[in-house]
Amino acid sequence: MNYEVGILGGGLAGLSLSIRLAEAGLSVALFEKQDYPFHRMCGEYLSLESLPYIKRLGVDPFAHGAQRIDELVLSAPSGRSLSQMLPLGGFGLSRYCLDSLLAERAKSLGVKLFTKTQVLDITSSEQHRHLIHTHNQGEVVVALAIGTHGKRSNIDAKLKRQFYSKNTPYMAVKHHIRIQNFPSNQIALHNFKDGYCGFSRVEDGLYCLCYLTTRQNQKAFKTIKNMEQNLLSQNPFLKQIFEEAEFVWDKPIVINEISFEKKTLHENSVLMCGDAVGMITPLCGNGMSMALHGSMLLADLLLAEQAQAGRVVFSHQLAQNYEKIWNKHFAMRLRVGRSIQRFFGSEKLSDYLVRFFSRTPMLGRQLIQLTHGEAF
Repeated sequence: MNYEVGILGGGLAGLSLSIRLAEAGLSVALFEKQDYPFHRMCGEYLSLESLPYIKRLGVDPFAHGAQRIDELVLSAPSGRSLSQMLPLGGFGLSRYCLDSLLAERAKSLGVKLFTKTQVLDITSSEQHRHLIHTHNQGEVVVALAIGTHGKRSNIDAKLKRQFYSKNTPYMAVKHHIRIQNFPSNQIALHNFKDGYCGFSRVEDGLYCLCYLTTRQNQKAFKTIKNMEQNLLSQNPFLKQIFEEAEFVWDKPIVINEISFEKKTLHENSVLMCGDAVGMITPLCGNGMSMALHGSMLLADLLLAEQAQAGRVVFSHQLAQNYEKIWNKHFAMRLRVGRSIQRFFGSEKLSDYLVRFFSRTPMLGRQLIQLTHGEAF
């Protein structure tokens, strides 16, 4: 099986990139270890900067129940809180819904979706091609390989990416819940000891509750439920949620080894996109838009390469152009996110941050803008 482009990972970056390339007539294979629709670890909030591009890809989120969000609520573990209008605003839509819509769009354009397919390795072959080794489809030959496999993958280990060998203390937990009398236009960030929790509305009357904490917290409290009842619920806002909410799933999604380390944009002639190349801290609430924007920038470069050379293959010039434009749009946002991260999960610092921005709301808006971009 031979394709011009092989995309390793079927999240937002991979699906949107496959759509753009297939629209231009390229043969594209996309590999995803699960089958659509399915739930992913994600806060499920997108800033409105991404809406024009999502519509350009052929999907209208608001036709499928997306909820408009225009207010941020921030709280410290003590219960001290502030409310801040979002300069641009955003919307909430589950990845269960959005990824499925994009997958159907990609399939309709001729993208070969290898779902339920795990990529075991990727190696170089002759004539600047790659062999993608899978557990159930044998070897697939592609002229250009692109990693959109998310935060952390066995592919990172195979490519010997530097960040993969570094231990990280972070873990994430996600629920979908139903709860009465909570505003649908808010995204909330509630702090607790050594962690913070995002909470916002998605479609079908559901709310996404997703939090970042440390494995040490889980170890101390033995179970997720015990940690939620005895640690997260020390914040009165979270206490109310955990006491009043109906939890839709039998058990939450849990992932470990979340890294905010700097990552390379390419390894062994494999280009990277989305969380595979850089993950903004979840508290900034904009990783989904960054993944979409990054895939757009890469698609534009690849289609320009196709128009000029008649094909798309890895080159050092292409990699340099990609690195330059990626850093221009995202390097500052990632640095700001890592700086803000120090204030969250700390009882004293998060309380100070809430009090400070309550007195200086304009600075709060400016900080939010630094973690967001212009509409694309």
